[in-house]
Amino acid sequence: MLIAQPKGSQFHVVDSFSKSVQLGHGLEMSGRLSRASMQRTIGALRVCQQKIKRHKVERMRLVATEACRRAANARDFIRQVRRDTGLQLEIIQPEEEARLAVISCAPLVSTRTEQLLVVDIGGGSTELVWIDLSSVPRRDRPAAIMRLHAGFHPPESPFPAAKVVDWISVPLGVATLRDQFSDVEDDAARYALMSWYFEENLSEFAPYKDVQAREGFQIVGTSGTVTTVAASHLGLRRYDRTKVDGLRMTTDQIEAVIAQYLELGPVGRRRDPRIGQDRQALIMSGAAILQALLRLWPTDRLSVADRGLREGLLYAQMSADGVLEDGPL
Repeated sequence: MLIAQPKGSQFHVVDSFSKSVQLGHGLEMSGRLSRASMQRTIGALRVCQQKIKRHKVERMRLVATEACRRAANARDFIRQVRRDTGLQLEIIQPEEEARLAVISCAPLVSTRTEQLLVVDIGGGSTELVWIDLSSVPRRDRPAAIMRLHAGFHPPESPFPAAKVVDWISVPLGVATLRDQFSDVEDDAARYALMSWYFEENLSEFAPYKDVQAREGFQIVGTSGTVTTVAASHLGLRRYDRTKVDGLRMTTDQIEAVIAQYLELGPVGRRRDPRIGQDRQALIMSGAAILQALLRLWPTDRLSVADRGLREGLLYAQMSADGVLEDGPL
């Protein structure tokens, strides 16, 4: 959760809250949200509700994503959340989820970038959006990304347009991919199978078979996986958003971190303070997704985004309300 106030063309964060609840744990096998997962989530939402009340929040949007899109009992869960916390969740579609992640990352887009891949690795799904910026003047490229809040194929505009070449929502995230291969005992074998399986699910993505030149190409990655890998690369003992958000990493640097994770094994990863107790169970499935992407599209410029859906929601709401001053939205 993020609570924020508009400030110029950006926003100022008043309060925030984050907890890994693994709502989709076991969904792959049963097709339903488990009672334990729902209780963990409702417990976290109670904290959110208290903060919303304390700060007297006037405008809010509360969304659920892939786990609730797929679960047979999602509507029952939404009703239970409303009954227990007073909060009304809205299940959003994959395109909106991808669009919100994209606009949140706009400030990290280099003016030298002509081809951009935005990747949002979630718990239940992974969104990829490929954007062509080659016809947009360099100084306007971040602003052109911001304007995609109106849709991936907005109506004609006098402003230079970012062209969405293709986008895909793969129904595999860190939790659902891990669950697919939970019966494989060998750590390295499980990792290899997860990475291969994720790549297989990208075959419908239009740029899949294209050889992409590194020059002018940028990947922006938004997820706990990407920020954890960045923190490990920097050797941080305690996570520091100011050092991680906007960091650029090469394919070789990322692969070196993943190799360290494999060498540590499950017990070593659990003890590693850079990974943390909440993240250790999911880091290898996330790393498998990340490595599959870098195998297909190696880059010297992967930008790490400690931002995503929540920031995108705030930008979109504030833009719709007209409270951002002279903002690119």
